[in-house]
Amino acid sequence: MITLGLVVAQFNASVTEPMEEEARAAADDAGATVGVTVEVPGAYDAPLAADRLARRDNIDAVAVVGAIVTGDTSHDQVIGDATAQALTRVSLDRDTPVTFGVSGPGMSGAEARERVEKGAEAVNAAVEMVRTLP
Repeated sequence: MITLGLVVAQFNASVTEPMEEEARAAADDAGATVGVTVEVPGAYDAPLAADRLARRDNIDAVAVVGAIVTGDTSHDQVIGDATAQALTRVSLDRDTPVTFGVSGPGMSGAEARERVEKGAEAVNAAVEMVRTLP
């Protein structure tokens, strides 16, 4: 059985809590299990938690869920870019799939709430990567 680590950003909880529910349901549907869940303050904080989970021998892949909404500045773009790059580095450095189920940047809270399926997409991608990689 595939065992996943799940990182859930708490900022924008009205979006990330349903994303987590979608992620857990997708894991069940795929025959995988969420072995460890780590809650972090926001998406920007996810790479360190993902790295810690990717180091564990009992974790096959890590799915990250979060929401980055647009504000009055380009801060959301900066956070989204930095987070994506850092998660990519974790995946490559640890030789462990780390998937990016983060809504945004560039969307409102309402738009992010319409995309809670990103949680399921992150889990499905993680499971697929574990099954695909030799």
